[in-house]
Amino acid sequence: MKNVNSTRLPAMPAMSRRQSLKLFGLMVAGATVPGLAACTSTPSTDVAANGNSSVMNAGHWPAMDIQPIALKGYGKDPNLIIPPSSPWPRTLTQTQLDLVARISAILVPMENGQPGALEVGAPHVVDEWVSAPYASQQRDRDTILRLLYWLDDEAERLYNSPFLALDNYAQMAILDTIAFGTDAAPIAFHRPAQAFNRLRTLILAAYFCSVPGSKEIGYMGNVAIAGDYPGPTEEAMSHLDDALASLGLTEYAYTPVGE
Repeated sequence: MKNVNSTRLPAMPAMSRRQSLKLFGLMVAGATVPGLAACTSTPSTDVAANGNSSVMNAGHWPAMDIQPIALKGYGKDPNLIIPPSSPWPRTLTQTQLDLVARISAILVPMENGQPGALEVGAPHVVDEWVSAPYASQQRDRDTILRLLYWLDDEAERLYNSPFLALDNYAQMAILDTIAFGTDAAPIAFHRPAQAFNRLRTLILAAYFCSVPGSKEIGYMGNVAIAGDYPGPTEEAMSHLDDALASLGLTEYAYTPVGE
């Protein structure tokens, strides 16, 4: 039976290539900075790579001929302040972008005036990511395009409608089968569950690398402190002194000048 109560998405904000490339660069850089765990992105690995034939043959997973992006990148040291003109186009179709937008709005909704993943432009950053001609991004491209096709295929199988035409209840019913990892998913849903986990990672990375997302987790970044450096708090100093004492290194504890 066709579900006519479709879920309406809020308008997706426009994002310039300069903005999406800057967040793209931050996500790549975040993989090398331990303190930016939220921005770390590990490339997806296909179930096939693990040789698990029972998983590969279970359920339905789109058999698609996804051509890689055969274009040149812009080097290993991009200028994040004024990114160069991108040599590759963003490649997601409008329907694919709308699917990523809906999932973004579900994962990190706007709350109490705080922008969510959709409002900070996470779908555009995912588009930038899967369109980049680098090996890790191309692996993600294959995974995510198949997932987006699978969402519509599963919606048609269950409700005779594409995913975006379903109401919130039906959409969540589909996502609940893949949103809690392979341990919670039936074997037939392991491949889409792995793919969804990768898409979720990219959406969250885009969000937490944005200004609103960084503020939400208290990350200040490289922010200058006006005036004289106030030094660490008494609480921090006490913690450091205790740590040094536990290691037998009290002699190295900081002693103010004149004491």
